[in-house]
Amino acid sequence: MTIKQLMIRNSNKILINSITFASKGPPKQFLSNLGSQLPYSSSSSSYALQIISNSNSKALSNPLYHLLPKTQNPNNIVTIIYSSLREDNSRLTHLQYDIKELLPHLGTNEISRVLLRCQSDSIAAITFFNWVRNDLALKPSNQNYCFLLHILAWSKEFKQAMVFLVELIRSSSPSEDLFRSLVLCCEDCNWDPVIFDMLIKAYVKEGMIREGFRSFLKMVEIGYVPSVIATNCLLNGLLKLNCIDECWQVYAEMGRVGIHANTCTFNILIHVLCQDEDISKANIFLEKMEEEGFEADIVTYNTLISCYCRKQRLSDAFYLYRIMYRRGVFPDLVSYTTLMNGLCKEGRLREAHQLFHRMIHRGLNLDIVSFNTLICAYCKEGKMHEARSLLHEMIGSRICPDSFTCRVLVEGHKKEGRMISALNLVVELERYGVPISWDIYDYLIVCVCEEDRPFAAKSLLERVLRRGYAPSVETYCKLIETLCKKDSVADGLLLKADMLQRNLKPNLTTYKALICCLCRMGKSREAECLMEEMVQCGDPEICKALVSMFCREKDVGKAESLMEFFARKFQIFDTESYNILIKTFCEFNDDANKLIELQDRMLKLGFAPNHVSFKQMIHGLWKAMEVEKDKLVLQLN
Repeated sequence: MTIKQLMIRNSNKILINSITFASKGPPKQFLSNLGSQLPYSSSSSSYALQIISNSNSKALSNPLYHLLPKTQNPNNIVTIIYSSLREDNSRLTHLQYDIKELLPHLGTNEISRVLLRCQSDSIAAITFFNWVRNDLALKPSNQNYCFLLHILAWSKEFKQAMVFLVELIRSSSPSEDLFRSLVLCCEDCNWDPVIFDMLIKAYVKEGMIREGFRSFLKMVEIGYVPSVIATNCLLNGLLKLNCIDECWQVYAEMGRVGIHANTCTFNILIHVLCQDEDISKANIFLEKMEEEGFEADIVTYNTLISCYCRKQRLSDAFYLYRIMYRRGVFPDLVSYTTLMNGLCKEGRLREAHQLFHRMIHRGLNLDIVSFNTLICAYCKEGKMHEARSLLHEMIGSRICPDSFTCRVLVEGHKKEGRMISALNLVVELERYGVPISWDIYDYLIVCVCEEDRPFAAKSLLERVLRRGYAPSVETYCKLIETLCKKDSVADGLLLKADMLQRNLKPNLTTYKALICCLCRMGKSREAECLMEEMVQCGDPEICKALVSMFCREKDVGKAESLMEFFARKFQIFDTESYNILIKTFCEFNDDANKLIELQDRMLKLGFAPNHVSFKQMIHGLWKAMEVEKDKLVLQLN
């Protein structure tokens, strides 16, 4: 049996607002019980300000302090600061110079005592708190924050309280129990239970859902009953994390401690059931909801319709759609769009379009999602004429196509082999003032290159570059490679220079295309210069590619020199390149001594052989021994 009001001792013996606790007994006993229930002992904190631990300030027990002038006596620091606050908040700036010698004595205890004197003046409390952390560069303790939060909540300064609560959460480690800290400060100041609801909301706001969940369990364990709004906030956060079991645990606790669920609670829980893909349980829960006097609203129906569509049970989804009208709940944009999407996924585009027109006839203001759903479906089916018609209808309705709309239409034309139409579409959209995202231009340029039309792609690139377009590395490389296939190496080199100017590195394939094109055109000197530039990039892939190329040409000396250069200048020790070198040497050289010398040189550079390296070395040495053996046999004969 719960009780409705609890008296808690504070400095003014004030009766707090109505609050429900499951625990009976005096406040001291309640707080002691709390300390024993939470993970660390109650001896680490205390309930009276006189014995609050003071880790920051110097000891104030010297009996000779009373002989000092008032402004130099450390025992007077709280009174001096509070008096200055009462006279004029702006005096704090000058005060820090007047009491410079006393400031080392301003610790956690003194900060808390000043805050407690400001309980009736939340502005003075905030001013003092900001002065401590900003002007004095002191870090307030969790206890200081908790006293300030209680003052702000008591003064109904909920917005400011939430700001400081979020700040406290961010500065605290996840292991710190902020709920316990807030409770332990209740006995010494005026407080409002809403601060505990705010703690749950703040945790959810910061994405610390599990911490909020743990705090909720601690609250109900000691008897505090959170509000249904805070509980719904927690449920919504758990739903987003897909914490299904925790959602039902919260719901069970709501029933146990007497938190009365509302329509929002039931909608969240129906969403939980639908997310768990248990539509039968969702229907049972809906019936229970109605038995308890709650009527399903548009959110409830939309959640269930969405679940039915995901499970491809469109007949059930449309049954709910018809039931809505009978119960006086009219489908909204979300209802229609969800049903349209379900129809489109089953290829029932005609019915989806009819539903689209029904939305218009019902006077609903269509949005970008409604149009995109149908346009995307038509593009997937290759019905580009219908998709373009919808695009024009969208623009006529003053709905600006987004990047998804443009991308879907461009890809639809590409899929149908109509790149000219795709390019014309982009030009048309530009004329209408529709912003085209850079990734769409990247896609178009690459697609035109794939159709072996590099000059058209280059023309498009030059046109959009003037608007500030920044091509991706892949776009540059694809265009350069396609130009080189057409022996337009001059254009390719200009694009490469533009890449380097933008701090973009050409890849190995691009360098290879340029070098091969220069060689075909008899420009060996330019090819060699480009080869040197490629080597200077220090790319391990380029090193491996060049070593492989020299080894194919049986030029082991150049391959070894290149590996030495990469090792000394770039600290690149590519084991694959090393293995290629050893394998090539063994294939074309039967001298065991030279093989061992090569290995020694590589080891001194820093190359680390692996099992493949040793296997090739053993094979090479065995081959050399066989050759020596054959030579010896010939000599004996």
